[in-house]
Amino acid sequence: MRKQLGKGANGIVYLAEASDGHVALKVSDDSLSITSEVNVLKSFSKAQSVTMGPSFFDTDDAYIPGTNTKVSFYAMEYIKGPLLLKYVSDKGAEWIPVLMIQLLSSLSVLHQQGWIFGDLKPDNLIVTGPPARIRCIDVGGTTKEGRAIKEYTEFYDRGYWGYGTRKAEPSYDLFAVAMIMINSVHKKEFKKTSQPKEQLRSLIEGNPLLQKYKKVLFSALNGDYQSADEMKKDMLDAGQKAAQRKQPIKASPQPATRQRQQKPRQGKITKTRYTPKQKPAKSGGLFETTLIVISVLALYFAYIIFFLI
Repeated sequence: MRKQLGKGANGIVYLAEASDGHVALKVSDDSLSITSEVNVLKSFSKAQSVTMGPSFFDTDDAYIPGTNTKVSFYAMEYIKGPLLLKYVSDKGAEWIPVLMIQLLSSLSVLHQQGWIFGDLKPDNLIVTGPPARIRCIDVGGTTKEGRAIKEYTEFYDRGYWGYGTRKAEPSYDLFAVAMIMINSVHKKEFKKTSQPKEQLRSLIEGNPLLQKYKKVLFSALNGDYQSADEMKKDMLDAGQKAAQRKQPIKASPQPATRQRQQKPRQGKITKTRYTPKQKPAKSGGLFETTLIVISVLALYFAYIIFFLI
């Protein structure tokens, strides 16, 4: 055995090494409890429902060395993954309805085999994958339908909240599914007040996610569902309606209307005189002036030389 995985009211679960890999080993001094759990796991195998609980491998008895104490044990599939609340915390609350629908599918198979899960709570649920699949790791509270629930946790028990008895029937598990949804959103268990039904109603109506599924949750709390399939169908319908409300409404195309082409208004034409631009003076004007002056001076000196001397 490698390490202890968990401890419950009727035994301890260890991680053990087998010839073909790891297995989970449940050990208890209550042989009747072990026998009951083995029968549940065998029912899963017959129904080919590997999604609900672990696969069953083998069972036997053993004596603790040095004592006359006999213990019973069985080996089952080792399911690896985060617990439900941890998975939802990491991945987001939008996964809650998806996983609850999966859980309802598995509960439907279990109920058809004549078993009620009983102690249904987040600590008993693991999410494996990808793809994400919700699995159960403890079937210790599973009870034959019609009997009294033999193991439960107060927060997920309808008797504690005043919604009914602890008779093993499908509606008992469906109440627990509703409480798991509430717990997954609020991330903690809480004590009931003097008005527990109003307390739960307020919590459901005060949360945006739970508000989308409030009709389903109220029906599950009140015991209105006779089967897990009924609740699953309503969950799917509520999810589809919520998705449709999120989609933007496309505007209907407007009929094409002709627009008159407006001709540009013709204004009065005003005549303007054309004034030619004056050409800038040439840069050679200074040179010409200088040449003229020199020529005049030359003629003047010639006049003096020829006529005055």
